[in-house]
Amino acid sequence: MTDRQLGRLPDSGGSSSQPSLWQTCLDLLAQEIPEQQFSTWLRPLQAEVSADESKITIFVANRFKLDWVRAQYSQRIASALSAVFGHPMAVELVLTPRDSNAGFASPSKLSKSSSALEDIDIGEEASLAPARNRLNSVLTFETLVEGNANRMARAASMHVAGFPGQLYNPLFIYGGVGLGKTHLMHAIGNRLLAENPLAKVLYIHAEQFVSDVVKAYQRKTFDEFKDKYHSLDLLLIDDVQFLANKERTQEEFFNAFEALLNKKSHIVMTSDTYPKGLTDIHERLISRFDSGLTVAIEPPELEMRVAILISKALAENAFMPEEVAFFVAKNVRSNVRELEGALRKILAYSRFNQKEISIQLAREALRDLLSIQNRQISVENIQKTVADFYKIKVADMYSKKRPASIARPRQIAMYLAKELTQKSLPEIGELFGGRDHTTVLHAVRKIGGERQQNNELNQQLHVLEQTLKG
Repeated sequence: MTDRQLGRLPDSGGSSSQPSLWQTCLDLLAQEIPEQQFSTWLRPLQAEVSADESKITIFVANRFKLDWVRAQYSQRIASALSAVFGHPMAVELVLTPRDSNAGFASPSKLSKSSSALEDIDIGEEASLAPARNRLNSVLTFETLVEGNANRMARAASMHVAGFPGQLYNPLFIYGGVGLGKTHLMHAIGNRLLAENPLAKVLYIHAEQFVSDVVKAYQRKTFDEFKDKYHSLDLLLIDDVQFLANKERTQEEFFNAFEALLNKKSHIVMTSDTYPKGLTDIHERLISRFDSGLTVAIEPPELEMRVAILISKALAENAFMPEEVAFFVAKNVRSNVRELEGALRKILAYSRFNQKEISIQLAREALRDLLSIQNRQISVENIQKTVADFYKIKVADMYSKKRPASIARPRQIAMYLAKELTQKSLPEIGELFGGRDHTTVLHAVRKIGGERQQNNELNQQLHVLEQTLKG
């Protein structure tokens, strides 16, 4: 087999009537990876195989795409190649050589290491733009499943993307881990760039901002730092709680914040708690965070979890029956990330065993998760955790006492019992001192309704939920 037999490359020695082995590999990958992702990242790739078939060199258009393909798809590519060739192959990702317009460089020119090739100056402004803004093009409003849990945050985010620098500035989105805060941030940036490709947009995690401040002090490059952050049209900064206890970083963030607002640029932030719940952050920053619009993303409700599972299964070219989605959604309640993890396990189990997706298959695929969940979260455990949190006795949970200092935690425990266990309303009522199911229903509706309006209660419930889930 010659060096060029594998790839979809120009071949001066004539073309084979058989599809190339690299194309066969791509065909395999296309069956595993959602169409949008495959078309964006993998379909354009070209490749070359060594004479001894021990290594494949894959050519990528620019450095940003190279890093992304390496991080997200290198293992899948290696697996597909192994399946096609019948043995493992070394995979090397390199930048496409400059003389590629006239055919690929000769093997001697490609003998450089991939690190040397990555140092080539790409020079084209468009190819560098994705690396600058750090946006993930897959995370859009179209790929976000909407429900009651994120409807307000999504609507506010779409407004910001359409009318940056106007209302809701800054936009502060808060909620627990894996609920879709980061997805919304990327969606805002991607929508704005789609409408205004020249806009200066940057998505960054708060820890990276800290790192940039430290480097600016060490290298005395604050002019470059200010040029980077103070000239933006849109700053998207994730997990601002990581700025806590970092005095110098908070000072620089305040300066950047003021500079951006003064030039009518937009700032969007996320956090695991609402602004006034943040600790060890300057009061003047807290005041700025709270000066625009603050919206919460809640754990997805049952119907939304079902929709997410069906949608993401379709994105993976798989069909999940509605009854299976309901079964999984009832057992995985905390966040979207855990739902995705459960879905991946089910799909892998289905493909490995060559069985259709069913409730029984889902039960088998998730047996470890279900076992842990059933063991850890019980009504008794909820009662003890809530009692400890509010400093009352566990016995008060099923007593007939009715002062607010006891009745309120009891209602919260009933609400959590309904949310986090499979118990019916009558079963929960029985475990709370033989109370009628209507009492439990009242508590569930009351706490659920107040959670939407009361930031302090919402945060307390987040803490309790995370504690119970370990």
